[in-house]
Amino acid sequence: MIQSLGHVALTVEDMDASLAFYCDVLGCEKAFEIHREDQTPWIVYVRVPDGRFIELFYGGVVRTPANERSIGFNHLCFEVENVASVAQSLTAAGAPLDIPPQQGLDLNYQCWTHDPDGNRIEFMQIHPDSPQAKARRALAEKK
Repeated sequence: MIQSLGHVALTVEDMDASLAFYCDVLGCEKAFEIHREDQTPWIVYVRVPDGRFIELFYGGVVRTPANERSIGFNHLCFEVENVASVAQSLTAAGAPLDIPPQQGLDLNYQCWTHDPDGNRIEFMQIHPDSPQAKARRALAEKK
């Protein structure tokens, strides 16, 4: 039924600041825009290097405080090759480094930042002995 994850959608307060963060800091690429029938801006699609998308909606007004116990969206996670390098790049670009590189309980290495709207973002370097790596190997063996 499901083939893959198509996109994650976020409503943003300041599109220019969000595009600067996702494109200039994180290395994503602005792919295309969609306008409403009256030609006002509606959505900007940003392509992640693997070809998937982040959908950014204009018009955010009410900010929801980040809280790990809230029901709903918790964070966005990008897989990376080297989490220490990502942390250095974030710092060099002036982006916040909320949690420096560390090893998680799942054995993966991670660091954390947030976008201009406060959405939490994790960068995860997969450890070969992690549950995620083992699950991927098991899936590949089934094919």
